[in-house]
Amino acid sequence: MSQTAYTNRLIHETSPYLQQHAHNPVDWYPWGAEALEKARREDKPILVSIGYSACHWCHVMEHESFEDEDVARVMNELFVCIKVDREERPDLDKIYQTAHQVLAQRAGGWPLNMFLTPADQMPFFGGTYFPKTAKYGMPGFTELLRHVAGVYAQKRDAIREQNDSLRDIFTRLQPPGPAPGVHPGPEVLDQAHAELQRQFDARWGGFGGAPKFPHPTSIELCLHRWEQSGRQGSEDQQALRMTRDTLTAMAHGGLYDQVDGGFCRYSVDERWEIPHFEKMLYDNAQLLPLYTDAWLATGDSLFRRIALETAEWVMREMQAPGGGYYSALDADSEGHEGKFYVWTTDEIRSLLEPDEWETVERRFGLKGAPNFEGQWHLNVRVDYATLALERQCGEADIVALLESARGKLFMAREKRVRPGRDEKILTSWNGLMIKGMARAGRVLGRPDFINSAVRALDFIHAQLWRDSRLLATHKDGKSHLNAYLDDHVFLMEGALELLQAQWRGQDFDFIRTLADTVLEHFEDESHGGFYFTGDDHEKLVYRPKPVADDAIPSGNGVAALVLLRLGHVLGDLNYLHAAERTLEALYSSLRSQPSTHGALLLALEEHLDPPQTVVLRGTPEAMQPWQSLAGRHYRPHRPVFAIPDDAANLPGVLAERKALNGVTAYVCVGHACQTPVTKLADFEVSLN
Repeated sequence: MSQTAYTNRLIHETSPYLQQHAHNPVDWYPWGAEALEKARREDKPILVSIGYSACHWCHVMEHESFEDEDVARVMNELFVCIKVDREERPDLDKIYQTAHQVLAQRAGGWPLNMFLTPADQMPFFGGTYFPKTAKYGMPGFTELLRHVAGVYAQKRDAIREQNDSLRDIFTRLQPPGPAPGVHPGPEVLDQAHAELQRQFDARWGGFGGAPKFPHPTSIELCLHRWEQSGRQGSEDQQALRMTRDTLTAMAHGGLYDQVDGGFCRYSVDERWEIPHFEKMLYDNAQLLPLYTDAWLATGDSLFRRIALETAEWVMREMQAPGGGYYSALDADSEGHEGKFYVWTTDEIRSLLEPDEWETVERRFGLKGAPNFEGQWHLNVRVDYATLALERQCGEADIVALLESARGKLFMAREKRVRPGRDEKILTSWNGLMIKGMARAGRVLGRPDFINSAVRALDFIHAQLWRDSRLLATHKDGKSHLNAYLDDHVFLMEGALELLQAQWRGQDFDFIRTLADTVLEHFEDESHGGFYFTGDDHEKLVYRPKPVADDAIPSGNGVAALVLLRLGHVLGDLNYLHAAERTLEALYSSLRSQPSTHGALLLALEEHLDPPQTVVLRGTPEAMQPWQSLAGRHYRPHRPVFAIPDDAANLPGVLAERKALNGVTAYVCVGHACQTPVTKLADFEVSLN
């Protein structure tokens, strides 16, 4: 029977991932009152299946099991089945991933399939991918379903006892709060750096082994350490090496799309050669400003090129006509992972001139056995300088040949069946990309990147800000779901970065409103730090307070950093104290394994060594040389805000920062401010 013979309740959802399952024979429900009440009324356990649209193994399990009528019949008979998009409901994903780790004593992943008691949605069993028939040492899915239903029917007391134990574990998982007499200190930054040195792969770059992920905050910490050590008179060359080697290896490897720009999710090997081919907005949003900063810090033209190509790819492929940024590109096309991205040598040769082919063949090492299922996925094997030496020509000639070839490969690839694109617009990930595009535009001198960030922020403000509250997701004209901590603080950080590129009073007002919302609805006023969900959110079995980074930075870390910066700009102790309470409250967790808490460590840096905050007042044209001077070196802890002299109704101490006689610079380190400066030469002296 064809797949479209069935239609379930997911047909009405905005999530492309849920809509992918709308014609399964499984009687899927979205998470909500209807499904939960049905489970309670019928005393049926709940099967909650969590995934996302670009997830390869999610697609595999759908094709094997969820599209199979016999499997679906068992699922519908024994369970109330709920499908969840982890990107729209990260609150549920965090809870049930944590539960899986506790119950199974191993890390989870996607798809995540958890079995819940109907009365209280407590998980009593679960796993990730289950095959339809027994293999890989795992039972077949139908067999498993019958076993779990039997356990629920026959062992209620044991499940109840396990649930009580899990509730207790959830409680103990919360950070314990500040320890009396213990205050965050610089030693934890040293400890984190020592951990990163041990994890660093000196041969291939990056941290850890296969599968290998980018870990942007770890790289950023290394770059910060090198910059700070240089200012203190003794450069940490190992920190610089870890940064450069990792960024270079990723840029030359298969993690990076050598034809169109943009990064894939992770590498399946330690060499960065073959990726998992999905392209996520959040990875590129974090790597874009990192490559931008690395170019500013080192002058390495490779990093500038990668930043430019990535930003151009974002605008071309990931920005909606209305301004918001889409979420992801699938790994698969035509039913095969990576098919869109790989080549045969015959195909490449047929598209290029002989000299282009010779250069491409050498550049990407296209001899011998292909590296991906009988085809080539492009990795850089030879640098420009070596090619120029071999061909007895200038590097510029090599670059021109490769650019010509790249354009031809791009046009040929555009004719292929494209991977699916998840076109929902998530507030949190848009906040990350607004930051990336704004910084790249400012540092690289690309007004079009800045305008891209402006369009995205305007879209979020217009479409996802309702009745003085932020919403989490938008698609097909519908915005819904209460926003989470990440949505608020990532958007605040993105907008604050955009203000350094282009001051708009309404954006600054929006940031302050978001900050006040976070303090009112998300802060743990008793112990410090911020919960992932607001105080008026749906009541779930656990209200997490995320501390460590995962694929995206910890919301608590970003909250602390952005509140510190906002507090210093405004001279507002309320924001500064909230950031300090967060760092104090989460310090015991941070000390346990510092290198996994990159975002918190970045905030701790600014708490221990307050930023040099620069406020310029004057006409936009007159302030440009001053902005260029302040931004010509890599200074990660120097935010610079150029506020037009006609900006009115500025809040806090900004109201006192006025243009005195032409351009005026106000330079402050923490609470200590220098005398206002009105001469460019004096301004240069005032910058540390």
